[in-house]
Amino acid sequence: MTTYPSVLDDKELDRLRGATHGDIVLPEDPGYDRARRVYNAMHDRRPAVVVRAADVADVIAAVDFAREQDLLLAVRGGSHAAAGYGTCDGGLVLDLGGMRSIRVDPERRSARAEGGCTWADFNHATHAFGLATTGGIVSSTGVGGLTLGGGMGHLTRRCGLSCDNLLSADVVTADGSLRRCSGDADPDLFWAIRGGGGNFGVATSLEYRLHPVDDILGGPTFYPLDGEVGRRYRELIADAPDELNALLIVALGPPVPFLPEPWHGRPLTAVLTCWSGPADEDDKVRGMLNGLGPVVGQFLDRIPYPVINTLFDEMLPAGLYHYWKGNFSRDLSDEAIGVHLEYAPTIPSLETATLVFPIDGAAGRVGPGDTAFAYRDAAFSTGIGPSFRNRSDIEPNMAWCRAYSDALRPHVEEAGYVNFLDADDQDRVRSNYRQNYDRLSAVKRRYDPGNLFRLNQNITP
Repeated sequence: MTTYPSVLDDKELDRLRGATHGDIVLPEDPGYDRARRVYNAMHDRRPAVVVRAADVADVIAAVDFAREQDLLLAVRGGSHAAAGYGTCDGGLVLDLGGMRSIRVDPERRSARAEGGCTWADFNHATHAFGLATTGGIVSSTGVGGLTLGGGMGHLTRRCGLSCDNLLSADVVTADGSLRRCSGDADPDLFWAIRGGGGNFGVATSLEYRLHPVDDILGGPTFYPLDGEVGRRYRELIADAPDELNALLIVALGPPVPFLPEPWHGRPLTAVLTCWSGPADEDDKVRGMLNGLGPVVGQFLDRIPYPVINTLFDEMLPAGLYHYWKGNFSRDLSDEAIGVHLEYAPTIPSLETATLVFPIDGAAGRVGPGDTAFAYRDAAFSTGIGPSFRNRSDIEPNMAWCRAYSDALRPHVEEAGYVNFLDADDQDRVRSNYRQNYDRLSAVKRRYDPGNLFRLNQNITP
């Protein structure tokens, strides 16, 4: 096995070891290849050191070390970042994966989760009390990265974005200080981390507002590829109560038992539903979905809420290659639907999907300046996500995704959800934050004037 000798000074490394309880992994160590690996295989990077933090003191020590040694700093939670910002070449990776404790307060309907938790961890802990908040749609996604970027999921229309449910956070800033920020303490920092990404520090714990959500009616319904399905879906969302969340998906038919074999591998439209309203209205919701078009396959049943967040897990394991583009739109126009139909026949793999998230309802009732997440007037957020198994397929998949995204641009807003953007989207950062960008830049100057936290969709100080 190839090893990569450390370029760091031994005395400085000894000082780092003395300041941490977690593991310090160097290129010559046996566990290095495992320690440097991230979810997205596109990013095969070789950091100079990986710090597996055991606690907040380790995080402070790692931040101080990176700043003092002038090292590139990558912060890793769930490691799902499409752009590979959870790793780097030649720098320090701060891995929060060992910090995964969660404390639920059922009386206050709140939960505090450490920065290395995944949504699987979080949903498991809160579901025991019949409570939940908006989280991701793949259970291995980290709570921190999703929330700091905004956070869309199956409860967006009912409960708002993940960041809308953030009550407070513990953040280690670039000077090594630990700050508990909220609406009352460091309010500018608290405002900025709710949508501003990882630009302002390391979120070592996050406290969320919880909502009474136990069992839900959930699952996918498949239809033939037909623009009429998209137009009826658009009308459904416009009139639906907040308790109905439904993602429009364009993908190839998966090899699942509730989809007849002739549809496997064929381009289809699907709607992934999460109805968190009363069970006695389930049949009404089924009727709405069945009215969108000819149903060719369906799994729609009462399931525990955490299950809806696992439906993509088997299809999207760690180690695939991913490249993403995203956009916001105020409407799902006929022209945009036409672009989706145009590109559907050339979808490159079973793992690839275009996802249209509704972000109206509760999320749309938050003011555009109340958090850093600026696109409160958007009704939808679209993610184009090629996922594939072979490195040799990188170039054709990237070209397909870029062409698809470019074809959509005349029919959508200039910006896209930061968690859907890749490393070649840095020129879109200002437009992503619109009227909030200048304020975010000012907060960045205050808390990170040297831009230590720059591996992200970067807001410059």
